[in-house]
Amino acid sequence: MAAQEIADRLVRFTGALGDVTGARLAAEAYLRDLARILPPAVPDHRDDILLVVTELAANCVEYAPGPFELRLSRAFDGVHVVLRDTSPVPPKPRAGRGGRGVGWYLVQTLSHQVGVITHEQGKDVHVFLPW
Repeated sequence: MAAQEIADRLVRFTGALGDVTGARLAAEAYLRDLARILPPAVPDHRDDILLVVTELAANCVEYAPGPFELRLSRAFDGVHVVLRDTSPVPPKPRAGRGGRGVGWYLVQTLSHQVGVITHEQGKDVHVFLPW
């Protein structure tokens, strides 16, 4: 099977705190399947994707009440992560104490491209990461 043939993954969550771990585990499973066919160019890319998924899921649980969806797909030169939640408010950097508030900075720093599309039901955060 070619890397282009890796099926997209769509996982739905209720928005509970434990869903942050569930999102990370879903991303790990997807990346494990992808690596069998196409290993990452740099091993750290796997960890970067997992960190971004974890940060996005944590932001959903904290700032967007209700369910969220995680979609992972193969992009031309990396992995496309889409996180859909119920809040139409775009993410923003938050200056915090004790290491809090750096998640959005991490997402932007580790990604090739980040975009947010708002809609009546909430928003989609699109993140393209190297693989």
